[in-house]
Amino acid sequence: MATRRYSAFAVAREATRYHSGWERAWASPAPKAKYDVIVVGAGGHGLATAYYLGRNHGIRNVAVVEKGWLGGGNTGRNTTIIRSNYLQDASAAIYEKARSLYENLSQDLNMNVMFSPRGVLMLAQTEHEVRGWKRTAHANVLQGIPTEFIGPKRVKEIVPIMNIDGPRYPVLGALWQARGGTARHDAVAWGYARACSAMGMDIIQNCEVTGVRQSGGQVTGIETTKGAIGCGKLAIVVAGHSGRLADMAGFRLPVESVALQALVSEPIKPCMDVVVMANTVHGYMSQSDKGEMVIGGGADSFNNFTQRGSFHHVEETVRALCETFPIITRLKMLRQWGGIVDMTGDRSPILSKTPLGNCFINCGWGTGGFKAIPGSGWAMAELVAKGEPGPLSAEFGLDRFREGRFIDESVAAGVAH
Repeated sequence: MATRRYSAFAVAREATRYHSGWERAWASPAPKAKYDVIVVGAGGHGLATAYYLGRNHGIRNVAVVEKGWLGGGNTGRNTTIIRSNYLQDASAAIYEKARSLYENLSQDLNMNVMFSPRGVLMLAQTEHEVRGWKRTAHANVLQGIPTEFIGPKRVKEIVPIMNIDGPRYPVLGALWQARGGTARHDAVAWGYARACSAMGMDIIQNCEVTGVRQSGGQVTGIETTKGAIGCGKLAIVVAGHSGRLADMAGFRLPVESVALQALVSEPIKPCMDVVVMANTVHGYMSQSDKGEMVIGGGADSFNNFTQRGSFHHVEETVRALCETFPIITRLKMLRQWGGIVDMTGDRSPILSKTPLGNCFINCGWGTGGFKAIPGSGWAMAELVAKGEPGPLSAEFGLDRFREGRFIDESVAAGVAH
C-alpha cells in the first residue's frame, strides 16, 4: 500500500480541499494462505514487532492478526507513562532502549506520536522508599541512565501544586528522571500500523485466533474466525490473553491476568507539567494536552478479564492523591476504565522461545507495557528473525522460572505490580 508522506505542506494542501484527499492510513486486506511470520495481537507490542521485523531484518511477508480493532486493548487503555529508571540491569536496558526510540519515533514513523519528555517524579514518602530510590539512582548511574534523587524542596519547585507536608505521608524526596514523560497511545499504534502497511504487511482486524496448528513439534499456522492461515513462524503478543493462546499452542505460562484501573478528570487549565508517581499511597498522575488529570491506580486482587473500572479502586486512589494534591479535591471524574494486564511472579516480562518450535511469546509486561513498546518490538523482532534471543531479551526467557534466576522488579519498586 503506497502512502503519501505526512507533512505541514500536505495538511495545508488538504485544507484547501476540505481534507477530501487523505488515503486510508493502513489497508485492511483479506488474509493470504500463508505468511513467513504471523504476529497475533495488533496492539503496540505486536505492531512494533512487525515493524522492526521489516525494518531491521527485511522480513515483510508478515500478517498482524487482531481479534478486535487495532489498538483496542491495553495500548488504548493506559496512562501513557514512559520511563526507564529500573533497578535491575536487564530491565533498565530494555526500557531505556524503548525510551530512546520514543524520542525519534515521530520521525521514524512519519506520525506525530506526541512524545513529551516532561520528566517523571517517583515520590519517596517513607524512609524505606528514600533508601530504595537512592539505591536505584546509584544503579542508574552504573547503567548510564540519567536520574537523580532530589529533596522535598526541589520536588516542590518542580510541582508547586503538591502538598509535601501531608499528615500521613509527607514527601521526603523523589527519584527524578528528566527525560521520562508521556506519548499519545493511539498515535503510537496508528504510526506503527501505517508503517507496517506501507511495507506490504497485512493487518487483519476482527479475526480471532481459535487454534494453533502444529506438526512434528513445529508450528504450521493458526485457525481463525476468517479461516486457516499458514505460517513459518508465530509470535504471540496478546498481553492479558497470553495464557489462553499458550493453552492453544500446548504449553503453560507462569502468568495471571488482572484488571489495572485508571480514570481521567474533567479538563482544567494547565497546572502540572510532569508525571508524578506515588507508590506508597499508590497513585500516579499527569495532565493531558486537553487538560484532563490522568490518574492511575491499583490492579484488582483477583484474576479477571474485565475492562471496566470499580468504585473501590477509584475511591482508594483518589483519596490518597487528594492528600498530596489538594487542588484536585473538587474535580469531577470524566471516565474510568480497566486494562487486562498479565503478571509474572517476578513482575518482569517474558520474551522467549516456547516448547512449540518456531513459536515465540512476548508477554508479562504487567502494568509497564506502554513504556516498553519500541524496545519490546525491537527485541522480539530480533528473537523471531534469528530464532535466538539477542542481548535485550536474553534474560527474559521462560527458563528463568525453572532455574530460579528472577528479575524481581516488584521488590525493587516496593509495590505489588
